[in-house]
Amino acid sequence: MRRTTRYPVSGPNSLWHIYKTVPFLKVIKNFIVIQLARYTPFLGLKNWMYRKLLKMTVGKETSFALMVMVDIMYPEKIKVGKNTVIGYNTTILAHEYLIEEYRLGEIVIGDEVMIGANTTILPGVEIGDKAVVSAGTLVHKDVPAGSFVGGNPMQIIYSAEEMQKRRQNSPIYIVEE
Repeated sequence: MRRTTRYPVSGPNSLWHIYKTVPFLKVIKNFIVIQLARYTPFLGLKNWMYRKLLKMTVGKETSFALMVMVDIMYPEKIKVGKNTVIGYNTTILAHEYLIEEYRLGEIVIGDEVMIGANTTILPGVEIGDKAVVSAGTLVHKDVPAGSFVGGNPMQIIYSAEEMQKRRQNSPIYIVEE
């Protein structure tokens, strides 16, 4: 179960209530910062923009690839650990606007996580340390540390234990002495 806080609305759908939930000028500022960050090839600058201008938590040596789209309304609810890779064109959402309610939830991405291209991460999920998320995955629930997940709906492909065994048998991890 995702950890989100639900806010019911009455009348028109919740998106019509958008500027009652988040200030208009905040959305404009975030839009400009995010669009600049999406296209900049300078990882250090991109991380600085996320930390200082959007109030995101971004660990040391984390890499956001080209075109990553972070939440435009609540980027401060996104926390990413150190030495993590967020793949091309990934979307990270901390909000959902629905017909009769909107929901907000933190996204916590651990250390040394690999997220493949074109992944969508929904609000209220946690991705554990050293997890691998396959390209094109819809992350709609928590990802256990060290596991390999993929698909839509997302499923565990290899557990942390299975991943460890695969690494031990892989030629790229065998060190010759």
